[in-house]
Amino acid sequence: MKITIVGSGYVGLVTGACLSEFGHQVICMDKDAAKICALEEGVIPIYEPGLAELVVKNVAAGQLSFTTDLSQAVPNADAVFLAVGTPTQRRGNGYADLTYVYDAAREVAALLQGYTILIDKSTVPVGTARQVARIVSEVNPDADFDVVSNPEFLREGAALKDFMHPDRIVLGADSERAATLAKEIYNPLYLLETPFIVTSQETAELIKYAANAFLAVKISFINEMANLCEAVDANAIDLARGMGLDGRIGKKFLHPGPGYGGSCFPKDTLALMRIAQEQGCAVRLVEAAVEVNAAQKARMVKKIRDGLDGDLAGKVIAILGLTFKPETDDMRDAPSLTILPALLEKGARLKIHDPQGIKEAAKILPECEVADDAYTACEDADAVVLMTEWNQYRALDLARIKSSMRANPVLIDLRNVYQPEQVRDKGFRYVGVGRN
Repeated sequence: MKITIVGSGYVGLVTGACLSEFGHQVICMDKDAAKICALEEGVIPIYEPGLAELVVKNVAAGQLSFTTDLSQAVPNADAVFLAVGTPTQRRGNGYADLTYVYDAAREVAALLQGYTILIDKSTVPVGTARQVARIVSEVNPDADFDVVSNPEFLREGAALKDFMHPDRIVLGADSERAATLAKEIYNPLYLLETPFIVTSQETAELIKYAANAFLAVKISFINEMANLCEAVDANAIDLARGMGLDGRIGKKFLHPGPGYGGSCFPKDTLALMRIAQEQGCAVRLVEAAVEVNAAQKARMVKKIRDGLDGDLAGKVIAILGLTFKPETDDMRDAPSLTILPALLEKGARLKIHDPQGIKEAAKILPECEVADDAYTACEDADAVVLMTEWNQYRALDLARIKSSMRANPVLIDLRNVYQPEQVRDKGFRYVGVGRN
């Protein structure tokens, strides 16, 4: 099939690369000429394991191409994916900004030729698919088209696996014709017996928000339990394992830490709250999860301060990991962006390192000193804070680190990567989350 992807950001680029791997003829379009030029030269603007190799492979095979010209990409397409950004509105009210989605729909509408399905891949509020259909009909009354809601469930750092081996494919379609064509796009996944959920547009749109909100609730719940564990001298790691082995609960997302971040959970929980408020419905669990997450980040600042005997002024702190999770360079709403400014405000001197996010972090946090590696960051430090659990931080030479630090060094492990006894045996004070 001939497929066009409008928007070559994270979701669009992963979708385009994977669909071309399926054997489709894919054109990824973006208005950012510099980005398109870079992609044509094999330079990928984001870090996602395996993505660069997949893009280069399918460009060489003639299955994947890039353009800034929508008129070259739309007229012959069987399907057009809308994969543009839906950031939170600048007014700070939590609503998703649909400007890019609606603008893309207008531009695509004028170029449609023959039957085409427009597929909403962006995360959008309930009712967006119908608004897209209305816009297309207004711009091009003669257009033969359908709109399908097809939310993405890609985890940053594991996006290719999630696309190629998904838990499910959700298709919100009002016509059998549209559903059949959308299924054909994902036909290779039938061989893997992937579950397909064909439902209404509204239900498909809500599934995405509900799924992310549920995971955010789960994270906030285990963080509250970790705080309780600290108060009663219990172990949150054992608690999480005891819960997670229950098949009704599951072990995923039961990891105490500094709170959730990234491009999805913060934005999508707020958007779901606003959608519910518009309908006069309460989503109190989601509201509580958002409040707990904000409080957890503030609690981490106190944990670091207490680990340094209550005084941060003049203290040198090594920060290992800045992105909201490992295997990504994404700094959006990362806990570090809340925690680090608070440490700086209290007089701490910060030396930072991250395997992939350091360039972006240095722009956002120019007051921090950038270190070339983890060991350099720890030199002459009073404390080491493990903020993001990158694999390269899981087996650090603690003896080497201690020898380069100041007297009475502290390891503040916000991801519970290390065993407390192991760290204490190396001469550190240890501070974890949910365990003493």
